[in-house]
Amino acid sequence: MKRPITLIAAAITLATLPALAEDVSTSDVYACKDIATDAERLACYDTAVGRLKAAEEAGEVKTFTRKEVEEVKRDSFGFSIPSLPKLAFGNKDENGKSKSDELKEVTFPIRSISGKRRALVITLENGQVWEQIDDKGVNPRGQKEARIYQAALGSYKMKLDGGLAFRAKRVK
Repeated sequence: MKRPITLIAAAITLATLPALAEDVSTSDVYACKDIATDAERLACYDTAVGRLKAAEEAGEVKTFTRKEVEEVKRDSFGFSIPSLPKLAFGNKDENGKSKSDELKEVTFPIRSISGKRRALVITLENGQVWEQIDDKGVNPRGQKEARIYQAALGSYKMKLDGGLAFRAKRVK
């Protein structure tokens, strides 16, 4: 008797996949674990995973690893991208409060430095281009590494090889 029920559930699953792809959620998969009977739980998993796969194949769902999210945050550091959703992993501190996944500092190797003192343009190995926006006299010769960190009011500061900090903005 279990066989016809399973076949009926499979037929319903296949018939509803295209229509349900827009409403897919991982919570649908997780909800299946609470079903008591094996046949119903398996049918639930088959349906939920099938919908998730269909949505992924249709380009409606994409999964990312923590490493991929961190790479995007590093690559976009210095730019305000309001359309980029806040990607968080629900980190909690020792008191159970949410910790910020916001990236506050990056360090990259320097590809080249152009311009003159008080007007430097720093190109990093990853392709980012930063421009000095204050009038501090920074020695650009022989610098190998740039440390960039958030400063007050959404601004950024940069240190070349741990030297003098100066204000900078990302231009590319």
